[in-house]
Parts: sequence; C-alpha cells; structure tokens
Amino acid sequence: MNIKTIDKKEKGEAEIVVEANAEEFEAAVAKAFLKNRNRMSVPGFRKGKAPRRIIERMYGASIFHPDALEILYPDVLEIVEEELEHKIVGTPKLTDVDIKEDNEGAEISVSVTLYPEFTLGEYKGLSAVKQETEVPESAIDAEIAEGRLRNARIEKVERPAIEGDIAVFDFEGFIDGEPFDGGQADNYELELGSNSFIEGFEEKMLGMTPGEERELDLQFPEQYAEPLAGKPVLFKVKLHELKEKQLPDLDDEFAKDVSEFDTLKEYKESIRARLEKTKQEDSDSSFENALMDQLAESLEADIPDVMIDKQQELTTKNFLRQLSMYGIDLEKYLQMTSMTPAMFKESMRLKSEHQVKITLALEKIAELEGIEVSDDDLEEEYNETAERYGMELDKLKEALKEKDFILEVKLRRATKIVVDNAIAGKPDSGAGDPESGDETAAGAKKAADKPKKAPAKKAAAKKPTEKTGPESEE
Repeated sequence: MNIKTIDKKEKGEAEIVVEANAEEFEAAVAKAFLKNRNRMSVPGFRKGKAPRRIIERMYGASIFHPDALEILYPDVLEIVEEELEHKIVGTPKLTDVDIKEDNEGAEISVSVTLYPEFTLGEYKGLSAVKQETEVPESAIDAEIAEGRLRNARIEKVERPAIEGDIAVFDFEGFIDGEPFDGGQADNYELELGSNSFIEGFEEKMLGMTPGEERELDLQFPEQYAEPLAGKPVLFKVKLHELKEKQLPDLDDEFAKDVSEFDTLKEYKESIRARLEKTKQEDSDSSFENALMDQLAESLEADIPDVMIDKQQELTTKNFLRQLSMYGIDLEKYLQMTSMTPAMFKESMRLKSEHQVKITLALEKIAELEGIEVSDDDLEEEYNETAERYGMELDKLKEALKEKDFILEVKLRRATKIVVDNAIAGKPDSGAGDPESGDETAAGAKKAADKPKKAPAKKAAAKKPTEKTGPESEE
C-alpha cells in the first residue's frame, strides 16, 4: 500500500487517500472469506465447504468487501502514521472507500488532523522577574507561634471573656420578635475573634463571664442568604463556660516535644531551611512559568481544535482531582469563585490552549537543539521518576508509554535550555499580593480557608453545624 494523495485543508485537517493494489486487496478478501465461510449457507454444500466463487455468485461479488476493508484498515493507519511520522493529532477516521472493478484494488480515504505549522520567536535571552528567597525572621516566628498554638493546653477560666478564648454558650436569634429557623443552638463552642459569626457577634461577647446572659443587637449582611439578608436581628446569649489556650514555654523542651531536635536553636534552623527551600522552589517555578508564558505568546499558530479538546479533557481531569484532594468538589469551587459551569469550561479551554502552545514551542526547541534521549538517559530518568514517586521501576514502566515518556524528557530538557539562557530580573517593590490570581486547586483551598472581611464575613464556623443562625454565610 502507498499514499496516493494528501489534500491539506483549514485548521490542520487533511484528506489522505491510501491505495491498495490488486494483490493486497485480493489477499484481504481471501482472509475475509476464510473468516466468514462457516457462517454462510449454500444449497448443495455443507457449511464451510462452499467455494468462494459460488458464495460470491449467490450473495454478490461485494459480500466480503466490508470485512476485507476491516482487515486492511490497520495497515492503512500504520502507513499513514509512518509516512507522516509524529505529525498526526488523534486517530485517523475512515471517510470513503472506492473499490475498483474485478477487485483490482481499492482507494481508502481517511481524514486526519495534522500538527499545525507555526513560527516560534526567540527562546534564548528571555527575561522575567525572579522572586527573592530570603526568609524573614517574622516567618520563622509565625511558624513557631502556630506550633505553640497547636500544642497549647485548654484550661477552664473564671474571668471576663477576651479575644482568643473558647466560649461555650447557648444562643437564640429573633427577627421582629420571632425566632427563625437555624437561629438557635445549645452548648455551642466558638473561638472569640475567629470571625466565624456575623459582624459584631463575637465582639459583643467580649467581657462576658460564665453564667452571664446578654442580648446582642445586630444586622445580617446584605450579602447573606435570603430571607435573612440585611435584616436586623436580636440574639439572646447565655455563656456557660470559658476556656483559654495556655501556650507551652518557648524553650528546648518545647523543641523536643514538637520536633526531632534537642534544642530550640536547632528547631528554628530546621524551620528556616525548610522555608528557604520552599521559597526557592516557588521562585524557580514562578520564573519558569513566566518564561513559558512568553514562549506561548511568541508562538503564531492556527491550532487544531482536536489538540485543544484533548488537552482540555486532561487539564479538567487533573484540576478536579487536585480539588478533591482538598475536599472540594466542582459545585463548591464554582460557588467559591462565583463562576458558572460555562465560565469554568471556558477557563479550562483557555488554559488548555495556552498549554498546547507551550508544548509546541518546547517540541520545536528540542528539535532545533538536537535533543536526543539515549537508552542510558532513559533508564536514568525512569529510575529518578520511580524514586520521586515511590513506585517500583517495573510498575512505572508499565504505566508510562515509552514514546510519551521520551517526549516528556525532551520537553524538560528544552525547558531547562530556556531557563538557563534567561535573564532574572529583580522584583519591583510594589509587587502585588502573591496569593492573588491563584487559579490552581491549591489556590482554591487557600480561598476556602482565608477569612473574608466585612461587611459580609463568609468564613466557615470552626465547629460544623447545620444551624445558620449568627454564623457567617459560607
């Protein structure tokens, strides 16, 4: 068989005609006859014993053609893929068949999507901001403070409530003198100052002593759920118990209790080393991502939809899996980000198109730089990957297609060429919030955990409950 014509169309689409000669087509028909003869009844012959010419005379000359084409088709796909090498996207689709008279061969037409032709801008000498990696003392102090809080003892106290106390209390809410659904709870536990309830609730509990009762005049935020949004509300509160967190002393004993180190100094240095490593990794990652963005922007290509569709499926699947690791499903994510399903789908498509451009650019760089992966290189990469993910080498090889893994290695090496030849700029003093614009699954988790500010507090209550009451709307 051989390719007769290649007719290129828009968006990378092409129609390819593969020609099978008379001998090749006849061989396929003969195989189709052997496959089907035991199922065909011919008067005067036992099943499977009728000659082919008799069956064709009785049922028609084309009786074995469908199965013959099915037999030929894998060879058609193979010759198309070999002829065009790695320039095909997706799987070719059968579009037409023209069988010549007297089985003198066939022309089989398939529709394929070709890799796009594109131009790539400069990839060496790019510049991007490289974030500082120095760790301030305040960050180390904050880590230690969190450790002390986690290891604090909880003790009952008999004194006026202050911020940070854990209050155990009953409450009941009234609107226009009438209680409302979800506005009541008994023995509710709340850390004062956690901003878990609507604005003013926790502040007005400060100074209460165990056994005291108070009435709190408040108002639900305008952004609260209907029918409570914006309405004035009176909460009757009775405080039963106050508990405070007693922090452990900051000394060597504390370091021994919370770490594998014997001294507070060693513990602090371990925190510094870990934070420095994290900041370095974040800085390197941000620098690399900025360079990859520039590569994508410099690429001029008419990318076939099928390439973006395939990447979008993978991008969405990976994103939802990451969300699930943080206990967030798609519905919750859409609620948190105020996105509609259509907006989410469009955001995934834009990310996918961007990623396709980066991949195309890196593949081109690998080609231009003559990047090759030897057998020894490949084995080394397999071993490093298996160790990084804690997998057995044989199982890793089974899970990864060698061709795909080789491409991944080439892309990594192409990325390194771009990064190694880039210019690192210093960050501006007016850099924005490092958490802003984070559209990753981890960013969604940060958004879920980060308390929202007035006028409408939306942080979840520390203690799970089905009561709506004075809690901030989630």
